[in-house]
Order: sequence, then C-alpha cells, then structure tokens
Amino acid sequence: MIGPGTGIAPFRGFLQERQAAGSTGRSWLFFGDRRRAASFLYGEELQGFVASGVLTRLDLAFSRDGAVGEPKRYVQHRMSENGAELWAWLQDGAYVYVCGDAEHMAKDVDATLHEIVARCGGMDAASAHAYVNELIKNHRYVRDVY
Repeated sequence: MIGPGTGIAPFRGFLQERQAAGSTGRSWLFFGDRRRAASFLYGEELQGFVASGVLTRLDLAFSRDGAVGEPKRYVQHRMSENGAELWAWLQDGAYVYVCGDAEHMAKDVDATLHEIVARCGGMDAASAHAYVNELIKNHRYVRDVY
C-alpha cells in the first residue's frame, strides 16, 4: 500500500478491516507527507497496527524533515531503498495499491515500480513494462489517484 498524505484514507480502512477480521497475512504501507510533527496522519493508529501485527511494515518519508540542503525524501525513495524486498513480495504474489496525488506522486511511484522490477528482476525496460502490465491486468497493481 502506498498512500502519502490524504492517500492514506483507504488504507486506514483496509487496516481497520484486517484488525476486525483478525487477518494474519503480511501487509506493508508506505506513507509520507511534509513534516512528521505536523502531518503524520493517523500516526499513532498506524504504529499501533504495527505493534499489534496487523501491519507488517511501515515505511515513512517526510519530505521537509531533512537537514537544510539535503534532497527531499518521498515514498518512491523509500520504495527504491527497499527494492529487493519489494520485488520478493511481488514474486510471492503481493498486490500494490496506490492512492493519492496523480500529478506527481503516482507518476513517480509508477516509474519507481518499473525501475525496481527491471533492477531486481534482471529485466530490460520492455520486459519490466510487460511485467507491470501483467500486474495491472491481474488486478495486482491498482491505483486510485486524483
């Protein structure tokens, strides 16, 4: 699940449903916003999901919290840093859901997903594109972007 900013909304619902149903499968959320102190939407609840095992992994990116002069860090950077593990999850049948900004975030996340598939799957760009298209065709890569 990749849902920075208000894109967290459906994933919060997913996680609440997993908690209510007692689901035990793995789940991974990438969340980001500008500043942790002011914009970590549902932060305590998300950390509680991790503590209770409802959420297996929570990777965070707060773009304005870095030192002056450092590049901003976004969810796609966290994805890339964890590319080998993300690729392994895909190989195990994971689904990728993206919600949030269509203008920048969704495009950057899509490009990063293609890059991870190529790099970690040992594919050229055309093969990576075909792999991602198969994910889409099989409803394993779903985007709700606005």
